[in-house]
Amino acid sequence: MDRKTYTAELASLRELRSAITAAEKTVAAAQRELDKLTAQRSRKVAGLAGYEGAQAAPIAKASGLSVGDVVRIAPLLDPTPAAVRAGTTERQATVPAPVSAPVAEPAPQPEPPVAPALTRPAVVAERPAPVPPAPQEPPVVVEDQAAVVEQPAAASASSVAAPQRPAVEAGPRELPTLLEGPAGARFETVTTGLVSKRPNFVQQARSTVFLDAAAGVLAVRDQVVRVDLGARTPGEILDTVLATAPGTERVYITAGAPWHDGAERYSTLKDAVAAWLNTPSERWTTAVGSGRDRLAGHFVHQRQPVGRYAPAAAPDSGTTEIRSVGEWFDPDGADVVTCREAFKLLWQALRRHWDDGVLLGSPSQTGRDLWSRTIPTKGKWAGGYPVLSEELRGLLHATGGQGRTELILPPRVPEQLPALVEYDRTFAYAKHLWKSPVGTPTRITAARFAAMSEAAQVKALMSCSHWNIRVSVPQGWNHVGLLPAPVTGDRAWVYPSEPGATFTTWAGGAEVHLALSNHIAPWRIEILGGLVWEDGKPLDEWGKRLKAAWADLTNLSKLHADERQRTAAYLASRAVRSVLLFGLGGFAQRPRLVSGTTPVGEELPGGVEILGQDSEVVTWQRQAGFSRDPYAHPEWAAYVWSGARAALLDMKYREGKEVVAVAGALHARPGTVVYFGTDGIALTERQPWPYRGEPGDYLLKGHLTGPVAHPTSQEEYLKLRAQGRAELAAGGDQQ
Repeated sequence: MDRKTYTAELASLRELRSAITAAEKTVAAAQRELDKLTAQRSRKVAGLAGYEGAQAAPIAKASGLSVGDVVRIAPLLDPTPAAVRAGTTERQATVPAPVSAPVAEPAPQPEPPVAPALTRPAVVAERPAPVPPAPQEPPVVVEDQAAVVEQPAAASASSVAAPQRPAVEAGPRELPTLLEGPAGARFETVTTGLVSKRPNFVQQARSTVFLDAAAGVLAVRDQVVRVDLGARTPGEILDTVLATAPGTERVYITAGAPWHDGAERYSTLKDAVAAWLNTPSERWTTAVGSGRDRLAGHFVHQRQPVGRYAPAAAPDSGTTEIRSVGEWFDPDGADVVTCREAFKLLWQALRRHWDDGVLLGSPSQTGRDLWSRTIPTKGKWAGGYPVLSEELRGLLHATGGQGRTELILPPRVPEQLPALVEYDRTFAYAKHLWKSPVGTPTRITAARFAAMSEAAQVKALMSCSHWNIRVSVPQGWNHVGLLPAPVTGDRAWVYPSEPGATFTTWAGGAEVHLALSNHIAPWRIEILGGLVWEDGKPLDEWGKRLKAAWADLTNLSKLHADERQRTAAYLASRAVRSVLLFGLGGFAQRPRLVSGTTPVGEELPGGVEILGQDSEVVTWQRQAGFSRDPYAHPEWAAYVWSGARAALLDMKYREGKEVVAVAGALHARPGTVVYFGTDGIALTERQPWPYRGEPGDYLLKGHLTGPVAHPTSQEEYLKLRAQGRAELAAGGDQQ
């Protein structure tokens, strides 16, 4: 090819580019029209389901849908016979296993050998284990909303969140293992065509107001208006707000919680919230969304619900949300103007680090959007980060626990505590974002690990890794447990510490290495298998920017001359913490649970688990599996959570490479640790742990003078914790 031909081909390529761009715009316009028509069809199908004689088959034929599609839109039309559905329901309720594995009798297990610190474990034969029902673990913090557990709910009363089930007594729970053969290969792959990519668009900010529903005070831009909310139903709130501030797209409730009005009439708080969200209105209807809008419909949560509404006369027009400011921070009595100022300071702090940063509806949505704008444009991962196979994500969901929550009971601690001293790790998870797993993991078998040199074993454990292990607590151990053991019931994980106790579990490399090399006594660990990823920094830039925004706001909360601005800056710093905490939780992408209610006497949808029933409705839920989410990275969440759990036990303060101080439960006297709470510890005495104000440092948060009767439940502990915080604040001694 000569230069003339090359130039001509370049020109024709530019013409082709222009033609492709025009075609893409045409396709996008057609897609928007298709989404609009599809949403209209869904509403019509749902409306036809209200007719007593409606049947799925003729509706499917008229709409051009399959019978299955019609049933998904309108579960009441499910033609499955009741007997068959009841049998399916029972099976679904008893075995909702997220990771598939062949059911087989476990082979006899050899006695675990003594494995002193960093010595080679014995080679053991790997075998698949039957997958037991893995309990749905709660999110990191229950106030997290859309990212981790948010589920779209239909506009009708048949989509109300399920009531809470009673506590179940804990017992041993067997975890899945890596399979052999072709099935096992899926645990070393990624999902084809699913990649986290940097967005090529800027999010649009929504017109937002702040409402104190208790006092009837509305903050609109720089104005404060007193309003009459009537009976405080969603429709009356929207009518009042839109009349005062036309064009409002989001309403944050700062006080008053109108969704709890009349809660005493319902069996659960969630039922009360669902009823409030679905209060009939002549002028408003539930926004059903269109296209890929996964946030359509209401989100039912007992304290932080989200109501999404559209004008009844124009349901395809814009959506207005009613949300709780508690998604972002606890107002703790701050007035509506201070809450508005907190959001303004939050936006300003984030904009200093993201030119295209926008506050979305929840901190989890905001966190993931901000992270996506840090995906590199150069280097190995410029094309985005691949999403693991569904099998791998399921394995991590079943075997990767979250924050450690444990109340240690007598006789391991005294019946009468000499004091209750609380330490909280400041902005804890931000300390663990500098390294994370990337790419496709490498499988390490027991034989391969045993064949490694000691240095290679240490390197594997200190890499981004996840291990299937058999654990024995050493004889003479008199301190807290180090590794999580799976159990049934509401807790999901416990931390055995009795000498001689043995269990099989999964844990991150940092936790396994700590168990082997802690300064008290090495635990006996047998490696059954594991996954090792390439070390990367997918969260590092995101974490650095959030830490900088947090530091700016924290300093402002201490130095600003105006008290309102100091309070607003503190609340904004807490919001940054929520962006990181819930944004990280959003990567976990646990299997979705679809919940709802059906009037008594009507047929239930197929494959549901019945949770409760009253005189009017049956409440149910069913598992919907994993969604095809390009931002699903449970390996990142699991690695950070594992590192944070290890730091609750042992954290080192360094100056360069030199260790200058230590902190954590293992550096307290045996018998003094009372409680672990995700990123905090409560003890019976103060500790000499330095506090520099940096992420991960242990801050003295509360001190309740004893003697104090040992709390017998988490609720009792939380009451004592509040008293300890008040006593410390009154005394003015912060460290």
